[in-house]
Amino acid sequence: MDAATLASPHALRVVLFMRRGYRPGIPVEHQMNPRRTLQTSFAIIVTVAALALLSACSTVGALLGDDLRFTPMQLQHSLDRNFPKHYDKLGGLVSLTLMNPRLTIPQDGNRLRLDFDLGLGALGSDSSKSSGHFALTSALRFDPSTRGLHLQEPKIEQVDVAALGGAMNSSTRALLNSWLAEYAREEPVYRLDNSLLDKLGSRRIGTTAIENGNVVVRLD
Repeated sequence: MDAATLASPHALRVVLFMRRGYRPGIPVEHQMNPRRTLQTSFAIIVTVAALALLSACSTVGALLGDDLRFTPMQLQHSLDRNFPKHYDKLGGLVSLTLMNPRLTIPQDGNRLRLDFDLGLGALGSDSSKSSGHFALTSALRFDPSTRGLHLQEPKIEQVDVAALGGAMNSSTRALLNSWLAEYAREEPVYRLDNSLLDKLGSRRIGTTAIENGNVVVRLD
């Protein structure tokens, strides 16, 4: 090749293809100037790192205010994953199934409401089919042992079981109160994600309240 041909961009590309270490996709001019390539790569790395740090700081800043807020929809999704639930009571003489949970929070209230379809069975009979309706209201508390939000001071508001004449008798009340105490003590309505708790660092979770249609967890 003559000097003019060797100086052409096409010839430079041919030579680069023949050289060990050619990196496709990087402009020829950068391949020919290692210092400029290094500067460009460093600038890209710094930019990406800065964007990632900015994003992380923004996310953590939102989480590390004075409180954490959870919507009824978030709690509802958690309940949907954990129901129906089946319980045997009185040594297996009576079975109880709670299904189709529906959670609501009145905009001006300080307690949530939970409605369930209720199945009752006795002496081994099937309780998986709905035979009535059950509703409760409750405040919430945070339990560090489960990392979850549990019912606090729940109260039965309504029970409607056709087989019992549509009314709640003393046996049904005792059965539901037994389940309610066990559920409130052992099972969270909503479990906080580990990654969220990790972001809190040394901050501690304080009181839990229901305000303006949301659940508010105070941070100390």
